[in-house]
Amino acid sequence: MSYPIYLDNQATTPLDPIVLDSMMPYFNEKFGNAASSHHIYGQDAKQAVECSRNEISKVLNAKPREIIFTSGATEAVNLGIKGVVEQNENTGCHIITQETEHKAVLDTYISLEKKGVKISILPVGSDGLLDPDSVKNEITNNTVLVSVMHANNEIGTVQSIKEIGLICRDKGVLFLVDSCQSFGKLDIDVKDMNINLLAATGHKIYGPKGIGFLYVSQKDPNIKLKMQIDGGGHERGFRSGTLPVSQIVGLGKALQISEKEKKKENKRLKILRDKLYYAILDSHPDVILNGSFDRRLPHNLNLCFPGLSAENIIMKMRGVACSTGSACSSANLKPSHVIKAIGRDNELAHSAIRFSLGRFNLEPEIDKAIIIINNAINLLKEQKNNRSKTII
Repeated sequence: MSYPIYLDNQATTPLDPIVLDSMMPYFNEKFGNAASSHHIYGQDAKQAVECSRNEISKVLNAKPREIIFTSGATEAVNLGIKGVVEQNENTGCHIITQETEHKAVLDTYISLEKKGVKISILPVGSDGLLDPDSVKNEITNNTVLVSVMHANNEIGTVQSIKEIGLICRDKGVLFLVDSCQSFGKLDIDVKDMNINLLAATGHKIYGPKGIGFLYVSQKDPNIKLKMQIDGGGHERGFRSGTLPVSQIVGLGKALQISEKEKKKENKRLKILRDKLYYAILDSHPDVILNGSFDRRLPHNLNLCFPGLSAENIIMKMRGVACSTGSACSSANLKPSHVIKAIGRDNELAHSAIRFSLGRFNLEPEIDKAIIIINNAINLLKEQKNNRSKTII
């Protein structure tokens, strides 16, 4: 079977072979439980876990004990948001977010709203950027948490995290950041950016699926969370459950590689991304770029194709694997809430396609993808014109 060119790296990334090699020993000879500290099997496992924890904390400018391993970013987000709210449930909680957040955040907020928590969902501009002043103006005496995604998973827009974090610090409000799309790709310093909680996952940085973490500040402020999973009190009581050592090792190795390669990788991917964009734009000047041109992830390209259906385009270009938006919402026939939030109408929103490049994409693949994409659009436009002539 001939597989299509993979341009859906924001949905997930392939496992880097070096990462797989680092994981393999922990499936067989180093199979111990990290909580079994009385023998060498458990000690080896624990040492491997702590090595990865140290790697993550070093990159974030955090303390190792502030890194809590989870099954992924969705669990980390739930632990962070619900943990804060339930710890402060007697204060008449108010929480703030933006309308382009991932569904993992928005759906968590909806579940809390049903329990009486007041939610403020702030609008973004046509470029997808959140005005920090809107956050400042929305904070009340009852506000306990602000959550803002660092880089958007659909349109790639990168938010002013440091500025928003400073506002939250000055107001005495906790600040949670979903960094799934930026972790390992952009520089993140939780102290400098005034981030109190941060969620990330392994499978967006060429690591394994099923592993993520939540950074929880333990000093200035020392955050207390209400546990969401009861059990043996693992991860210092924040998250019970036997640790998946092999996946944690893979996450640490993936981050190590990403940190070493990110500057060179970002530069290369931006060149390829821009080549893809301008080649499509030259052939189809009516395409519309979604999100900020300057403040976006270097590997993200999200375009509206006016008058066409994204689903039809994707069906026609079987030689390219891409998506209409978030992988977590792909079964939903509604237009993307992110594309709608930046002002596109339903018809345009249904024409939006996300192309996201990755480490293993090479220039010849992009050259081939350009031909496939432009041919598919040409064909659909021609079919549409022929139908219009028939009706006339």
